[in-house]
Amino acid sequence: MRGPHAERAPGWESLARAALRPRRVAEDPGVLRRLLAFELEGAPYAVPVERVREIVRLRPITPIPRTPPDVRGVISLRGEIVLVIDARQRLQLPQAPPTRSSRIIVVQNDEGRVAGLLVDGVNAVLRVAEDAFRLTPPGEPGAVAALCRCGDRFVSVLDLERMLDVDPDV
Repeated sequence: MRGPHAERAPGWESLARAALRPRRVAEDPGVLRRLLAFELEGAPYAVPVERVREIVRLRPITPIPRTPPDVRGVISLRGEIVLVIDARQRLQLPQAPPTRSSRIIVVQNDEGRVAGLLVDGVNAVLRVAEDAFRLTPPGEPGAVAALCRCGDRFVSVLDLERMLDVDPDV
């Protein structure tokens, strides 16, 4: 996950602090985008940093009856109830038990809805040039909004609207 545009961060706390720093507006606002990179099944994925509220260590998740299998349940985060979605299951990847490096990335979508994404591990904050992005075709099913080249790897950038889309009756 380390490429020429990765900001090396020693731990999850540094990543969380980096995600909260205000974004500097460059003279050409389309030059760089910042992404929080994480892993699922050994593959790199990312979400826009401006959508990340915080990164938390795995904690007990309370299951919710009659919810889709990719909804793990809810956690209490400083008194706020946060729905936790298993990113592996949402993306139809093989299931695996959480490990010590598993994290919950608390994100917010365009409508202000907050949810947590259970991921295998958080890697870095990436700075990626706008021209390194390739959008998926409109109407394409799935939760990947774009691919971006970062060094010698491609990173799948998730569409948070699709990732957080849960049956409203839940």
